[in-house]
Amino acid sequence: MLNNIYNLVNITNTNFTKPVGKSLIDIAKEVIQTEADSVEVLKDRIDQNFEKVCQTLKNCPGKVVLIGMGKSGHIAKKISSTLASTGTPSFYLHPGEAGHGDLGMVSADDVVIMISYSGESDEIISLLPGIKRMNVPIVSLTGNAKSSIASSSDFHLDVSVDKEACPNNLAPTSSTTVALVMGDAIAVSLISANNFTAKDFAMSHPSGSLGRRLLTLVSSIMNSGDGIPIVSKETLLIDSLLVMSEKALGMVLIAENEKLIGIFTDGDLRRALESNIDFQKLAIVDVMTRDCKSIEPHEPALSAMQLMERYSLNSLPVVDSNNKIVGAINMHTLIQAKLF
Repeated sequence: MLNNIYNLVNITNTNFTKPVGKSLIDIAKEVIQTEADSVEVLKDRIDQNFEKVCQTLKNCPGKVVLIGMGKSGHIAKKISSTLASTGTPSFYLHPGEAGHGDLGMVSADDVVIMISYSGESDEIISLLPGIKRMNVPIVSLTGNAKSSIASSSDFHLDVSVDKEACPNNLAPTSSTTVALVMGDAIAVSLISANNFTAKDFAMSHPSGSLGRRLLTLVSSIMNSGDGIPIVSKETLLIDSLLVMSEKALGMVLIAENEKLIGIFTDGDLRRALESNIDFQKLAIVDVMTRDCKSIEPHEPALSAMQLMERYSLNSLPVVDSNNKIVGAINMHTLIQAKLF
C-alpha cells in the first residue's frame, strides 16, 4: 500500500512539473493578458451612472458598507479598506453574520455596496428586505444587470467579463480583478471629489513612512536645552570647538542675547584648517557663517529635510518667531526619526 501511495505521489509530481502542451510561462502570460483585456473594457463603462454613484458616496453622511460573499467578499474588504484610508469612512460587513444580527451595524445614513458576480448570492439577497426598509441607497457591482441584486439596487455597475483567466472558466480571476479595479476607480475619484490631500492620507497612516514624514514636527526630534551646541559671539574658536565636539551635532550656534547670529559647522572647520588661521586667538564671531538658514519648531520635520537638501546643509538651527535659539538638528537626527 505504501508503494502505491509513493507511486501516486511520483505520478502527481511528474504531471505537475511537466505540463502537457503550454509551458507555465505561456500560461502565466495568457492569464495576465486575459485579465488586462477584461480591465480595458471597463473604460467604456465609466459614464454618468458611475458619476452618480460617486456623488452618492461623497454625500453619504454615514459610512459606506461593503458586502460580498466568498471571493467577492475579499474584494469587498480591500475596497472598503481603500475607501477608509482615503477619506471615505467605510467598513466590510460579512453577509452571513449580517443575517444573524450584524445588519444592525447599518444605519439609515449609510450607503451599501454589494458585490456579487452572479448577482444571485443567497446570503446577500436575504439581506435586501431589511436594507430596503431602512431606505439605504444600494450600489451593486455584478456581472449580470438583470440579476436579483442588480435589479434591487439603486445603482448598478457592470463588472462582467468575457471569460475568466481560469482554463475551466470557473475560478473567479478576471471577474474579481475587474471588480477590484472598479472599486479603485471609485475610491480614487472620491479622493479628488473630497480634496483628500497627502497630509490627510498621512493622518490615517500615522505608523507608515508617509505618516512619519508628514506628521513629525521639528520640535519632536530636535536637540533642545542642554543639548544645543550654543556659544556667545565672544567665545574663542578653540573653546567653541570643544562645545561642538561635546554636543556631537557637527555645529555650534552663535548667539547674542539668546538670538541666532551665526553658525560654525564641520565644513567651516575644514576650511579654517586649510587657511591656517590662528585657532588660539580668533573668536568664533570672526569665522562663523552669518545669515544662516534656520527653521521654526512647529514646522514639519519633512520641511527641515527639504531645506537641508536644497542648500546642501548637514546642520540646521531651530529658532522661534523672534529668532531665539530653541533647538538644533542635523541629518543624523532626521535619519534617527526614520524620515528617509
